[in-house]
Amino acid sequence: MDQTPESREFHEAVMAEEVVELFRPLQKGLVLDATFGGGGHSRRLLDALGSNVRVLAFDRDPDAIREAEALRAETGIGERLQIVNRNYRGLEEVLIERSIDSIDGALFDLGVSGHQVEEGTRGFSYRSAGPLDMRMGPDAPHTAAELVNDWPESDLARVLRSYGEERFAGRIARAIVAARPVSDTAQLAEVVRAAIPAATRRTGGHPARRTFQALRIAVNDELGDLEEGLESALRRLRAGGRCVVISYHSLEDRIVKRRFAQGAGGCTCPPDFPVCVCEDTTELRLLVRKPLRPTEEEVVTNPRARSARLRAIEKVAA
Repeated sequence: MDQTPESREFHEAVMAEEVVELFRPLQKGLVLDATFGGGGHSRRLLDALGSNVRVLAFDRDPDAIREAEALRAETGIGERLQIVNRNYRGLEEVLIERSIDSIDGALFDLGVSGHQVEEGTRGFSYRSAGPLDMRMGPDAPHTAAELVNDWPESDLARVLRSYGEERFAGRIARAIVAARPVSDTAQLAEVVRAAIPAATRRTGGHPARRTFQALRIAVNDELGDLEEGLESALRRLRAGGRCVVISYHSLEDRIVKRRFAQGAGGCTCPPDFPVCVCEDTTELRLLVRKPLRPTEEEVVTNPRARSARLRAIEKVAA
């Protein structure tokens, strides 16, 4: 079923068909949507999997929670969709509070939503002027303005190098410190552009892309959230349950790949087997050996899907 216009405007779900197919064997139980966004994935799962499947959705962004409440009211989903205004890093606490012992599925669609990028007041975009905010929710302890204008040059360079994989991290950090105070995203993007060699500016997309990515990850501690939240979800996943993760850059994908490989080290079953039959004591079974990528048709209609990589596992042993 197509998304509602409201959900499509807020954030278009990436690789929704692939997500539905991977969860289709689940005919009942509770699926965790760790990153609700505009609700596209939750809506598709609730439509496709039938009335015995429920979704517990997390999002730290108050805008996403308002979208979720509107979705419930407009579609008649009702109690099949439960919404929690929390960072998914705290999912263990939420499950304990709700006396939930196990979950049947978990979905993580990582990164920033289309709504957050397009909403200029959030400060995620390097293509338009906005405040140096970049918080995905009000629970983030710092804004990008604090990092850009207060952090030592060495710390800035470390963040750009580690989280943006930016080879000109040192040059950019020096330029930012020299330009202080940096007032908004437009000024920051220009400072970064000027710091990068002219020949490099002409290749590889917008010259500020990696810097903005690095600052956003640092502001929201995205990698720490992923490591802790994913571990909690896998621990709570019942035997036969499934976990699907969509990542958008190599740092996220590396964490997911490493954790899934660690859990699936001994299983030799082909990915298309319906259940594990190799009698190994492995915790997880890979449902896809190599990450799935969006189709060319999807990238045309939703360019943000271009960098998406989808990995999926089934829990073998609880």
